Amino acid sequence: MPTIRTRALAALATCAVLTIAPAASAQSLIDRIPDSRSGGKLLLTGGVSTLEGSGGGGLATWATTTGYGAEDGIGGNVHATLVDLPDYQFRSVGAAVGLWDRVELSVARQEFDTGGTGALLGLGSGFTFTQDVVGVKVRLMGDAVYDQDTWAPQIAVGAQYKSNDQGAVIKAVGGVEDHGTDLYIAATKLFLAQSVLVNGTMRWTKANQTGLLGFGGDANDEIEPQFEGSVGWLLSRNLVVGAEYRTKPDNLSFAR
Repeated sequence: MPTIRTRALAALATCAVLTIAPAASAQSLIDRIPDSRSGGKLLLTGGVSTLEGSGGGGLATWATTTGYGAEDGIGGNVHATLVDLPDYQFRSVGAAVGLWDRVELSVARQEFDTGGTGALLGLGSGFTFTQDVVGVKVRLMGDAVYDQDTWAPQIAVGAQYKSNDQGAVIKAVGGVEDHGTDLYIAATKLFLAQSVLVNGTMRWTKANQTGLLGFGGDANDEIEPQFEGSVGWLLSRNLVVGAEYRTKPDNLSFAR
């Protein structure tokens, strides 16, 4: 039987394998760049919502700010995610706001319903871990869309504070804390001529399964860098396909 860690990774991966959004050819995208940024940003550049609520691709956080507000505007979005598998269920709802294409504020609530797996672990069928996530992101430099004359990406830094409601159970399975803070730096670049978006993020964390199983563990209690990557390709005016990859700490002995 697959471990909880393997199953959870598989479930999270389903959130970001394929994204469908309004799109256009590279030339038409260039033609649509407004003379004034007050006209808003291009479609796709705001991303969707990650599991933690920040703007990004689903698994990976991007350097772009959420929504389509430009440097003198405000944009935002709300999200709801459901991953329903035979042995457990993952749910997430949240909202984010982008301020002046510079700052992003986000909040999300995650629920991990252990379903039948909870009974096997002695927690009871349907036992649920709930986690609240509050995040902030700040763009430091670059513009993923407008800086087409340079390879330099848009770069942002951010932090996410996470709090889990099952501290006693987390400690029983080997976790150290029921709360923690992730820090990250993200770089995002949109290549208009090739209709390709690329993102790379480095996250410093000790969260187990993004924090749903606590922070730190009996096998490791150190903050370590983890990688998140995204690539998206505009196949047509109406279709974008993409893939994402995200590594996570291996802190709990029972989940190895």
